[in-house]
Parts: sequence; structure tokens; C-alpha cells
Amino acid sequence: MFGFALLSIGIGALQLMLDRGNSQDWFSSTEIIAEGIIAGIGLYMFLVHMFTAEKPFLTPALFRNRNLNAGLVFIFLMGMILLATLALLPPFLQQLMGYPVLMVGFVIAPRGFGMMLSMMVVGRLIGKVDSRMLIMSGLSVAAFSLWQISHFTLQVDIGAVIETGLLQGLGLGFVFVPMSTLTFATISPELRTEGTAIFSLIRNLGSSIGISIMITFLAHNTQANHALLAATVTPFRHVLQSPWLPDTWDIGTASGIAALNSELTRQAAAMAYSTDFLMMMCVSLAAIPFVLLMRPPARPAKAA
Repeated sequence: MFGFALLSIGIGALQLMLDRGNSQDWFSSTEIIAEGIIAGIGLYMFLVHMFTAEKPFLTPALFRNRNLNAGLVFIFLMGMILLATLALLPPFLQQLMGYPVLMVGFVIAPRGFGMMLSMMVVGRLIGKVDSRMLIMSGLSVAAFSLWQISHFTLQVDIGAVIETGLLQGLGLGFVFVPMSTLTFATISPELRTEGTAIFSLIRNLGSSIGISIMITFLAHNTQANHALLAATVTPFRHVLQSPWLPDTWDIGTASGIAALNSELTRQAAAMAYSTDFLMMMCVSLAAIPFVLLMRPPARPAKAA
């Protein structure tokens, strides 16, 4: 119970810090500093308790398994990709592209269909094909879809959004089932319950941390891109005097400057979204080496 209390305090404080960090300007806020200190102390004391107590909340022997350790790192990175994409794509479509809420749901739905289809297929392939090859193939497909999304502009066609979502779902579906199989393939049966719990916890932590990081980078890059774009808007730019520009973009009036600034912010945010998706593609590729660290389950010997 003491170990459970320490873990709960540490995780709870960490979740509060991640959820409120961006709105409170991170470590410029006393609240965020206090939550970070509580999370650090709670998790540190939990680790000390786990390795020194007679009956710890989690058995230390659990972390001597190489497949489980590699699987925890892998699922942490996958958690960042899985929910961070869902956290970024709807506001991109709704706020920048002007899609209504219901249309955003229809556009994102094919991602779930793709994942469902690939899970049905991969269930029949496990045992016949090396699970590591399935995972690496799925990761490569997911990384390719993120690379495509990183090239989205504010003129992107709705078909391209649906296509990339379906492709990403197909790739991720080839990852999760074989990953769970490999992670628990070499764990002794009495430790599998604890292993499943820590596996789910790490996945949720990865999702929380991934969303917080991506939202923070999105806000920072939007401001930086806006500053770069605004520096090019001067009365001496001949392109700003072109007849094909909207009449509302008149830098000689306050309303014209406000309209132009709104468009600059929109373009800067689109560039920031592209950077975030490119970062998630890099995270997908960085997860591949951890798959190679995992041992495939031993095949049972055939009867004579």
C-alpha cells in the first residue's frame, strides 16, 4: 500500500504538471515547479521502496526481462505517436482549414478502420511470420504517413487527409498486437499481471508526455514562424501592392494590418503543425532499433 501511494502521488503530480504546463508557462510558474518536485520525489521514493522493501508494489525481477524493458520503451514512444496525432489533426482541420466538427470526425474515422483491418490480418500472420518484421513494417508505413502529413498545406485536399489517416491506421495495426506478443513472450506466468499493468501505465504516460511536448512545440514554433513571416511584411515589398491580393490586406489601414496579421498567424500555425508531424515521424523511426533488441518466442518442438 505504501508503494502504491508513492506511485499514485508521483504519477498524479506528473499528470498535473503535463496537463497544466503549457497554460502556466511551464517552469516560470510556481505551481508547475511544485508539481515537478512532488512528482520527482514520489517516483524516486517509489523506486527506492521497490528495490528495498520486503513486499514491494512491483517485483524488481520484472525488469530483468529484456523483452519487457525493450517493449516498455517501445510502447512509450508509440503512445506519443498514437494520441499526439489525434490531438493535433482535429484542430488543424477545424481551426485552420475551417472544417465543421462533424466533418472532422468523418475525415479521421478511416484511421480507425485501417487499424481494425490490419489487426484482423496480423492476427493470422503471428506465428507464421517473425513478429519483429511485422512491427518494423507497420512502423515504416506509419512513419511514411506522418511524412506525408508533414507536407500538408492549407490547400490540402480532403482525399489526401483520408488517405494518410487510413495508411497510418494500417501501419499502427501491424504494431500493437505483435508488440504485446513479443513483450510478454518470455515473462514467467506469475509476473504477467504486473507486466501488463506497467505496460498500460507506460503507454498512457507516453501519450500524456507526447501531447504536452507537441502542444508546447506547436505554440513555440507558431510564434517563431510568425515573427519570421512578419519581418518580410513591409511597405517596400512590391508583392504587397499586387492587384491580385485581397482588398482587405491593406497595410495602410488598421483593419488591413489586422487581416494580414490573421493570415500570417494561420500560415505560421500550418508550418508549426508540419514540424510537429515531422518530429513524430522521427520518433517512429527511432523506435525501430528497440524492436531488434527483443527475442522472438521459442517455437515448440514438433512431435516425432
